[in-house]
Amino acid sequence: MNTFGRIFRLTDYGESHGAAMGGIIDGCPAGLWLDKEYVAEKVMLRRPGTRKFTSPRQEADTVEWLSGISEEGLTLGSPIGFLIRNTDARSDDYEQLRHIYRPGHADFVSDAKYGLREHRGGGRASARQTLCRVVGGAVAELLLKHYDITVSAFLSGVGRQQMACPYSVVPTPEQIQESPLFAPTAEAEKAFTEVLTALQGKDSVGGRLSVIIRGLAAGIGSPVYDKLTARLAMAMMSINAARGVEFGLGMESARCTGAEAIDEYSGITEDAAGKHLHTKENRSGGIEGGISTGEDICLSVAFKPTPTRPYKVNSINDAGEPCVINPGGRHDPCVAVRAVPVAEAMAALVIADELLIARTVRL
Repeated sequence: MNTFGRIFRLTDYGESHGAAMGGIIDGCPAGLWLDKEYVAEKVMLRRPGTRKFTSPRQEADTVEWLSGISEEGLTLGSPIGFLIRNTDARSDDYEQLRHIYRPGHADFVSDAKYGLREHRGGGRASARQTLCRVVGGAVAELLLKHYDITVSAFLSGVGRQQMACPYSVVPTPEQIQESPLFAPTAEAEKAFTEVLTALQGKDSVGGRLSVIIRGLAAGIGSPVYDKLTARLAMAMMSINAARGVEFGLGMESARCTGAEAIDEYSGITEDAAGKHLHTKENRSGGIEGGISTGEDICLSVAFKPTPTRPYKVNSINDAGEPCVINPGGRHDPCVAVRAVPVAEAMAALVIADELLIARTVRL
C-alpha cells in the first residue's frame, strides 16, 4: 500500500532515480493556514548533503504545491497535491548492481515479490521515499499546532553510546535543529560525533532516536487492534532500517517487578484540550490500554547500521551465482541521523489522524 492514515491520509509516489517524488494529502480540514516556509524548513532538515555524517547526494528538494490551497494560503478541504523533482540521481553508480542482490537491502525480496526490480537506488524501497512523509508530516504538525500539540524527535544513541534517560531531557525544537546530529544536549552531540568520526570511511553503525509528543489530552486511541501504541509502532517500523520500537520503560519492563514498573497516579488536570492524568514516573510512556493518558507520549526507535559499507562484500546475482560487490553510490554512515525528521513526521501523521478519528466516537 502507498497510503498511510484513515481520515488524515498521505498517498505518495515516486522512485529514488525517477523524475520526481510526490503525493496527495487528503482529509486535512479546511481553513488551516498552510505555512509553506515551515514545510520547507522541515524538508531541509531531512535533505541529504546538508549535515555531517549523512549521504552527500545533493537535491534541491523544492516542494511544488499543486492543489488544495487557496490564494490566501488556507487549506480548501480538498486533496492537497505536491511534487518534488529529483535533480541529482546518479544512476551509473548502480549499473553494476543490475543483476546483483545487495545484502541487507530489498533487492532480492523485491525481485521475489514482483518478478522485477528497480536496481537504481532501490526504487520505492529507497530512503528517498521518506521525503514525501516529511512533507505530509509537516502539514500534520501545522494541524497539531492548532491544538497546542507538539512532536519532537532527536537522536538518543549511536552504536554503544546510548543516552540512559532520553525522556528526562526537554530540548527545544531549535536546540535539536541546530545540532548537526539532532542531538538533545552538547554532551550527547560530543559522544555521538566521536563514534561517527572514528568509523568515518571505515564502517556504518546503528543508532536510536526518541520521540516525545506533548499536549495530547487523554482519550486518544483505541483499546483493541488500533491501539495508539500499535499505530505509532507501525508508523515507526515502516521507516527504512527500523528494527524495534519501545514505549516508556519498553524492553526494560521484562526485567522489572510490578513495583518497579507501575505508574502510581498523583492527580488529574483539565484544560481546553481535555483531561491529563499525572503519574510519578510516566513509565508507561503516556499510553495505557492503547489510549493516551494525557501525559507526554515517549517512544524510542532502534535502527540497524546501513548495510552498504565502504568495503567489498560477498553476495549472489539473480542467477544464484556467487559474486563480490564493490560498493558504489552515496550512503549514510548512520541512518538513524537522517531518520530523526522522518520519525517526527510519522508521529505527527498518526496523531493528526487519531485526533480526527476521536471526533467520530462520541456525541
